[in-house]
Amino acid sequence: MFERVRARLAPDHSRSREPTVGLFVDGPNVFRDEFDVDLDDLREAVGDLGRVGVIRLYLDEHATPGLIQAAEARGFEVIVTSGDVDVKLAVDATALSGDGTIDRLAIASRDTDFKPVLEHAGAVGVETIAIAPGEYGRSDALRNAADQAVTMGTDGD
Repeated sequence: MFERVRARLAPDHSRSREPTVGLFVDGPNVFRDEFDVDLDDLREAVGDLGRVGVIRLYLDEHATPGLIQAAEARGFEVIVTSGDVDVKLAVDATALSGDGTIDRLAIASRDTDFKPVLEHAGAVGVETIAIAPGEYGRSDALRNAADQAVTMGTDGD
């Protein structure tokens, strides 16, 4: 019995594994009235990039209970902070991109503060994806720092 369990858990080097994606969502910058972004659309966008290993939504203390419940129901780990959401997200994304947990880092934001995070991830060999909440909410700095760019609400996302 234990041999079967070990065999299932042992890495299979005979076939290439699907890359593990980490999605980090800057809630205050993505879930705004001017953008029509849906939690399911974000999940679907990263699901196309590989196996979702980490999926986190970062919110501030003003987040509504309904948004928190909806995110948790869709499998997001919700991180609520009374401080700066950007700092917590940046520290977590940098740590996970450097420790081998993820192969691809996707950041959903329009905030150029995350450019150094994408640059660091790229420098340590992690593929990077910048996800913009809409055409109006797209950061050219993030898009140019990332290996790929996705704009929600346009054809192809």
